[in-house]
Amino acid sequence: MQADVKGFSALLKNIKKPADGFKRIKLAVLADNATQFVVKAIKGTGIDYGIDYDIFEADYDQIDVQIYDTGSDLYEFKPDFVLILRSTQKLVKQFYSTQTAGRSSFAAEQVQYSLNLYWSLTKELNCKVIVNLFPEHNDGVFGNYAAKTNLSFPFQVKKLNLGLMELAQSNRNLFLLQLDGLVNNLGLEKSFDPKLYINGDTVYSFDLLPLLAKSVHDIISAISGSFKKCVILDLDNTTWGGIIGDDGMEGIQIGDLGIGKAFTELQLWIKELKKRGIIVAVCSKNTESIAKEPFEIHPDMKLRMDDIAVFMANWENKVDNIRHIQNILQIGFDTMVFLDDNPFEREMVKSGIPEITVPDLPEDPAEYLLYLRSLNLFETASYTDEDEIRTRQYQEEAQRNSLQQSFSDEATFLQSLEMTAIVKPFDNFTIPRIAQLSQRSNQFNLRRVRYTDDDIQSIAYADQHLTLSFNLADKFGDHGLIAFVILEIQPEETLFIDSWIMSCRVLKRGMELFTLLSIIDLAKARGYKKLVGEYIPTKKNGLVKDHYEKLGFSKADDNTWELEIDNYQPNAKAFIDKK
Repeated sequence: MQADVKGFSALLKNIKKPADGFKRIKLAVLADNATQFVVKAIKGTGIDYGIDYDIFEADYDQIDVQIYDTGSDLYEFKPDFVLILRSTQKLVKQFYSTQTAGRSSFAAEQVQYSLNLYWSLTKELNCKVIVNLFPEHNDGVFGNYAAKTNLSFPFQVKKLNLGLMELAQSNRNLFLLQLDGLVNNLGLEKSFDPKLYINGDTVYSFDLLPLLAKSVHDIISAISGSFKKCVILDLDNTTWGGIIGDDGMEGIQIGDLGIGKAFTELQLWIKELKKRGIIVAVCSKNTESIAKEPFEIHPDMKLRMDDIAVFMANWENKVDNIRHIQNILQIGFDTMVFLDDNPFEREMVKSGIPEITVPDLPEDPAEYLLYLRSLNLFETASYTDEDEIRTRQYQEEAQRNSLQQSFSDEATFLQSLEMTAIVKPFDNFTIPRIAQLSQRSNQFNLRRVRYTDDDIQSIAYADQHLTLSFNLADKFGDHGLIAFVILEIQPEETLFIDSWIMSCRVLKRGMELFTLLSIIDLAKARGYKKLVGEYIPTKKNGLVKDHYEKLGFSKADDNTWELEIDNYQPNAKAFIDKK
C-alpha cells in the first residue's frame, strides 16, 4: 500500500501559489537526463511544507562541466544543497562500452567518480551533496546467473550502490537518495515510461516524480533540523487487536497467529524506532492499571514499559493528554506523530493540535505497517550512540517533573536535584553529538545555525574559535551532552557568540546562567573583555527572544546584545557544580 502523495499535476498547481514568508533554500540540480519535471516536482512539494526552493537547473548532461569548472554558473549560484541525479539507463550504456576485461572494476571506478565530484564541490562550496542510489536493472544478458559473475551489469550495480553507501559513511556532507527503494516499491513499470525516455530523455515517470521529490525534500528537511522525534500510540486496535477493557488481557490479539501478527510486527517496528532515538509515548482512553498490564506481563508483547517515555491512560480527551505529553517532553508538536485507529479521535487531535502529524491509518490493521513505512515519517540525517538511551532520559525527566510539584519554590527544587556538569572544549568524542544537537535544535537556537560533523570538526581545531560543550547529570540520571557554545574571536578583546545551542530538556534548570558563567571564566582566562551575542528570530525560537536580556546583556541594536565581562554580576544562582 502506497502513501498518499500528491500527484504530479497537483504539484504543478502548487507552483502557482505564493511563497511569501516561506523559508528559502537554494538547491542545484545536476543530472545526466532531462530534469525539468524533477525541478517542478521539488518546487511543488516545497510549497506543501512551507519551503520556497530556489533551484538552479543545470543544462542537460552537464554534471562534469558544472562541477569541474569553478567559474561555472553552479558556483556563482552558491547552493545550500546540490542534487546529482544519475540514471541506470545511462550507466548501462557506459558499462557496455567498457572492455570485458575492465568490467570487474566498473563499480569501483564509478564510486571514485562520485567521490571526485563530491570533493570538487565541497572544496569550493559550503554545501551538502545528495546523490542517488541506482535502481537495479536486470539487462537479461546473464539471466539469474548475473548474481554469480562480476562481469554482469546487475552485479556491478549492486556493488556500486554498496560502495556509495560506504562512501557516505565516511563523508558527512554526502547524503544518499534511495531511488532504488522508490522504484522497487512502486514497480519498474510504473517508475519508468519508455516513451518519455525515448522522446524526451526523461527517466522518471509522472508516478515516480512526486515520490522522488518528497524524498529529496525529506533529506533536506532532516539536514536542516526539521524531523520527527516522537511517536504517540493509541492502544486498543492500534497497538494490539481488541479492547483491553472489554476483552481482557487474554483476549487481545497479538502474537504470531491471525491478525495478531500485524500488531506484533508493528510493535517490533516501533521498538526499532525507539532504539534509533525516536521517543515512544502512549495516549489511550483506558484505566491506567488495565492498560499497563499487557506491557508488564503479556508474553507476546514486544513493547514493554521501559520502552515508553510517557504513559498517559485515562478517560480525559486525547488533545489534553497529548498536550501534557508535550509539556513533559518539551519538544514541538510538529515533531510528533500520533497513531490511532479511530477516525473520530484522529480528527479531534488534528483540529485541536494542527501542528501534529496524524496519519489516516488504513481500515485493515494488516496494512498499518506497510502504509506507515511508505510515509517515511522518521527521516534522519544523523545517528549517535546517545540516541539509543533517549527514552530513559525522558523517563527520568518525568520523575523530575513529578518531584517539582512537591516544592513551593524553584530554587529549593533545583538545589534538590544535586546537578553536576562536565565542561570541556570540543573533542573527537563529542563532535558527532554536537553536530546532531546543532541540526536538531529549533527552540533554543539563537542564530538558526546548523552544522554538520565536518563543520564542527573544522571549528573545533580552528585558531579563530573557542568552544565549550556541556554534559549535565543529576540524582535521577545523566542528561548526556545537552549544550554547546562556539565563540568567534574578534578584534578589541571581543568574543562573538557564534552558536549557543541547548536541549530544551534542561530549560529552567539554571543551565543558561551556568553556561554564561563558564563562558566568562574562559574569556577571563584568555584575556577577553566583551561578549557579543545575536538573536535572529525564527518561527520556532521565540522561546529565547529575551535570553540575553534576562542574563544581563545590554542591547546594542535590534538583534545584538553586549556584555562587559569584568563588570558582570549574576542576578541568581545556577545550583550546578562543575566536575
